[in-house]
Formats: sequence, C-alpha cells, structure tokens
Amino acid sequence: MQKNGYRIQFTSSRIRDLMYRTTFDPKKMDGDIILNLSLIDKKDLDDVLGIFKMVISSGLSVTPYVKVISEGESIGDMTIEKGKVGIGTVCSITIDGVLLKGANPKLGGVVQIRNGIPVRFTDVLTYVSTTVDPLEILMSQGITSVSEMLRTGSGKVLANLREAPMVARDEIESNLSDLLDAGFSGILEVGEPNTRVLDVPIERDHLGIVVIGGTNPMAVVQEYGIPIDTSAMSRLISFKEMSRIEDLV
Repeated sequence: MQKNGYRIQFTSSRIRDLMYRTTFDPKKMDGDIILNLSLIDKKDLDDVLGIFKMVISSGLSVTPYVKVISEGESIGDMTIEKGKVGIGTVCSITIDGVLLKGANPKLGGVVQIRNGIPVRFTDVLTYVSTTVDPLEILMSQGITSVSEMLRTGSGKVLANLREAPMVARDEIESNLSDLLDAGFSGILEVGEPNTRVLDVPIERDHLGIVVIGGTNPMAVVQEYGIPIDTSAMSRLISFKEMSRIEDLV
C-alpha cells in the first residue's frame, strides 16, 4: 500500500523488523534494546524524573532503566533541540525480541485494574490495523488513569498482548524467568492455553502474555499536565547506555 509515493508500513511489520534486530541477552545484561523516546521541556526534567521513579518503583514499567539525552546531544540521527531533554525507556517489544519466534505481538490497549488485580482490556488496537503504535495513540486520547492506579490500586494502565504457541510454553517461561532476573518486571499476566486473557480471545493452541506498556511513565507525566511528546518504538540502542532510575534521581 502506498500513499503520496511512500509505502505505508503497518506497525506489525515494523515490530517484526525490530524484534529480529533486538540482540539483548538478559543473562549477560548486554545487547540492543528497543527504546521509547520522549521529549520534554528542560525545566520539567526534575519533576518528570521524579514521576518516572514513582511509576517504575510501583512496577508499572518494563524495567527500572532509562536514558536521558541532554539538549544538543544526538541519539541516532536525531539531535535534541535547545530547551528540550530526551528521556528513553525500554519498550516492551524488547521482550518479544528475546522470545523471538516464541511470541507474536497482537495488540496494545488499556487494562482496567481493580484493587491491584488486572480485570480486562477496555480499549484495544491491533498492530496489523494501524501504522502508529497503539499505546502511543491510546495515551494521546487521555483515557488512562495510571496516577489513580498508583494512589488507590484501581485505574487504567497501558499494556499489550502477545500470543505464543503452547508447544513453546516451557521455553517461553524460561526466557521470561531470565527477563525477570534481569529486572524486566512488567509481566502482567500469562494465560493458560486456549483461554481468554483479560477478556481477549486467544488463537487455538496458543496462550496469551500481557506485558505492561513501556509508555506508562509518560502517561502519568501527561496526567499531571506536563507537556510530553512520546514516540514509541523509536529506535534500537545498546542496553549499556541505559541507567537505573535511582542513579539519576
């Protein structure tokens, strides 16, 4: 499909490309990860890092690792403009890169949490139906309540769902265990084979895995009324360039 001479790439195709280029090894804590990148005003940096630390410490993020890019510095082919700061978080699609052929990203959405327990997806967008990351779209709609979830234990958070063949279950669980040991704490739910996960049907002979969205910290910043411009699945970056949030705040 083309538009104005340019080929349109659906998010599912972009994800597959990024998955196969991800080289992160959770046992070695090394390799390339996928980065979500946000731009904020320089004057808001301390407040934003404080919010990120709060969200990450609550477990509503993929990892405790972030990257700060100062004004004038470059990341890939992008240079941070004057008066701005870039903040990167690990995108949850990195997990699919580790699982690789074991999992297939299906959709991104908003999950309702009640008293600390995930209940169901309330809004979803499939990766094959959009050219923009679903979580990026849903965050822009202002329908999350991540900050309320942090205060009360109930609210709506960003998450995504992938399907995996049940024959690969043991290998997937082993890889997920390695990721947990590496600090990837965003695994929200792993379903049983042939069973709906958070009210979403799963393909026959598959199981569903729900992972917290890497853009939840950005959603809270937005909920606090601080301007933030987020580009999900922005680029690949070496994990060695990331820092733990507590080392920055």
